[in-house]
Amino acid sequence: MTRTQLSIGKLRGLQQCSSPRATFTCLALDHRQNLRRALNPANPGSVSDADLTRFKLDVTAALAGAATAVLLDPEYSAAQAIANGVLSGRTPFVVAVESTGYGGEPTARLSQILPGWSLEKAKRMGASMIKLLVYYHPDSPTATEIEAFVRQVVDECSRYDLGLMLEPLSYALHAGKKLASGEKRYVVTETARRLTIPGVDVLKAEFPLDIAAEPLESEWAKACGEISSASQAPWILLSAAVDYETYLRQVKVACQAGASGIAVGRAIWQEAVGLTGLERAAFLKDIARPRLEALTNLCKELARPWTDFYSSIEITPDWYKNY
Repeated sequence: MTRTQLSIGKLRGLQQCSSPRATFTCLALDHRQNLRRALNPANPGSVSDADLTRFKLDVTAALAGAATAVLLDPEYSAAQAIANGVLSGRTPFVVAVESTGYGGEPTARLSQILPGWSLEKAKRMGASMIKLLVYYHPDSPTATEIEAFVRQVVDECSRYDLGLMLEPLSYALHAGKKLASGEKRYVVTETARRLTIPGVDVLKAEFPLDIAAEPLESEWAKACGEISSASQAPWILLSAAVDYETYLRQVKVACQAGASGIAVGRAIWQEAVGLTGLERAAFLKDIARPRLEALTNLCKELARPWTDFYSSIEITPDWYKNY
């Protein structure tokens, strides 16, 4: 395939967020309201902002060193992790820019940048890349609006020379229903085809099947291969809420089928939400970190390097004049 030339800022951001072999293991900690629910399912409203931040900083301190980058949110973790010294100056981070949740109808969803936040601010605080989450179904009435929104953010990223990680989440077009496995396969693959426009530098993709309905790993491999064929950008596999052992299997299949790594959150640290103090620290050190290290090593061995997709622009002595 022909490699796309990346601007110097975007190239540097991808280099910072990946392994020496150009694979990604991004520790995902950008959760907001869903983490509040996880910390206290019976009464999420009782979970304070300080509780959210404390959990995120505990996990960052314990696990960031085993990842190639950390994905944080602007409200409860990004600046706090820097200010509290739990995010090493040598550890790159990706910061989310979207509001949590969605606007519009459940079957026709819309997304927006978090009010008061911006890509310019993300750049100023030192983020290596930004992450944009959108809810997308290619056949939704709001599909064209989401596509325009992505193009708008692509233009802003170009303006600030900031890498863009796009996270599209699928949903059903019938209220109260989940996507059947076959439809999810179509939606995830078609989303990769439509949304990896030039300027979307990394696609953070869902596993494209319902594994309960499709238990054969050979079918998983075909579906992941379809994402690789459809996406014009390197793609990484998010973990959603699956358990670690299941995710480990998914990652192996996805990387062998062309994924460039992972963005993993709950699959490695979800048990920690029910723990506090020394018990939480012990779990993160003795269980969660070895999980992340195993996934990182797996990606380094099997994932497709993002350098297969990108090269640097030609640099001449006067490159800076038009930068």
